[in-house]
Amino acid sequence: MSPEEIAALDKEVKKLKRISSEWASQLHDLVEDRLPAAYHEIPGISQSTYDACKAWADANAKLAAAQKG
Repeated sequence: MSPEEIAALDKEVKKLKRISSEWASQLHDLVEDRLPAAYHEIPGISQSTYDACKAWADANAKLAAAQKG
């Protein structure tokens, strides 16, 4: 992988981390502020948080492998 490709992947990892943090914040707000009344929101927010974190983890593993050489 070229240095430019690694830099682009690093940028993508940072973006995905920000997105996963935003979803985690929404999940936290749901737990802290809206439960139990908004229990119906749990599956959607949980799945979106999981998907965002998984996307970050996959990209981060790819970046680590690329940096290792």
